[in-house]
Amino acid sequence: MQCDVTPLFQPFDHPKLQLKNRILMAPMTRSQSPNGIPTAAVAGYYRRRAEAEVGLILTEGTTVDYASATNDAAIPNFCTQSALDGWRAVVEAVHGAGGKIAPQLWHQGSARKAGTGPDPDAPVLSPSGLAKPGLEVAAPMTTAQIETVVAEFAAAAGHAKALGFDAIEIHGAHGYLIDQFFWAGTNQRDDEYGGDLVRRTRFAADIVRACRAAVGEDFPIILRFSQWKQQDYDAKLVHDPDELRAFLTPLMDAGVDMFHASTRRFWEPEFEGSDLNLAGWTRSVTGRPAITVGSVGLDDEFISSFMGNSAGTADISELIQRLDQQEFDLVAVGRALLVDPRWAAKVHAGQWDALEPFSREALTTLS
Repeated sequence: MQCDVTPLFQPFDHPKLQLKNRILMAPMTRSQSPNGIPTAAVAGYYRRRAEAEVGLILTEGTTVDYASATNDAAIPNFCTQSALDGWRAVVEAVHGAGGKIAPQLWHQGSARKAGTGPDPDAPVLSPSGLAKPGLEVAAPMTTAQIETVVAEFAAAAGHAKALGFDAIEIHGAHGYLIDQFFWAGTNQRDDEYGGDLVRRTRFAADIVRACRAAVGEDFPIILRFSQWKQQDYDAKLVHDPDELRAFLTPLMDAGVDMFHASTRRFWEPEFEGSDLNLAGWTRSVTGRPAITVGSVGLDDEFISSFMGNSAGTADISELIQRLDQQEFDLVAVGRALLVDPRWAAKVHAGQWDALEPFSREALTTLS
């Protein structure tokens, strides 16, 4: 495998965010933060990627201040003082290595099983309380609960700026709470938070506006979204570019600076009649920077990894060609960086034979 990696290592120059290259570390849940507090080991884990040429680290999902936000007490939170102190150490470690970092802010919604997490008695949150595979049945969220969750996302965004993070990413993908509001299968509300595709963006747009108010105009806000859900890999929020534009416009108007279009395989076209992937179409219809992701550098998609499968290294020539053609602006790398903290540096040096295949053991360690 030999290819010109120059496009991947061109600087990214946005009015709100400047990066030394186009490589991001994708968010990946680690469950290595006891009592929700990031440890020195977590700081070292992120520092090693920063010092090996990752342009921007998107942290694992970190939960906002709501009792039912997570199913796992070892997932980091972004609200208690002890956790924020831990995150401050993470930021200092990454910045000390010359990198930049953004927390991914998260609430699991009805993907959290009742009785789990640091507050097992907390009620599960759900837009409409509908029974779906992989989701808990729960009472529909009240307007007061919605307003509280919106406020807690904003509080977390304010913490991020105060701690010295370089941006935030709001997790609106993969069948978690925000995505449950997007999805017609789980949002059948008859108030202002339900209805057609555009009306179902109201919850996320309120969160974005509240976060924008908390951080000011100059701080970058990224929104991650997806078509697929962990409960339904074939799900489609939108079916053509016009629907994608209608879906993303209220979010852009609310204050999203760039979109992280999550797919399982970056090379797959999103709509018939074009080779553009979801990030490519997102960039096309919004004019905002778009991040692509999905099996970068590996020959098998990530769902199989959670089924116990390994994955070999893969050629990235097509990825670089698409980037060079400005289909998208940034590339998020997941499992390849999970197993090998020096993946970006090795790619930059053309050390193709030194790239490591993915093994499932990487899911449980902080290498």
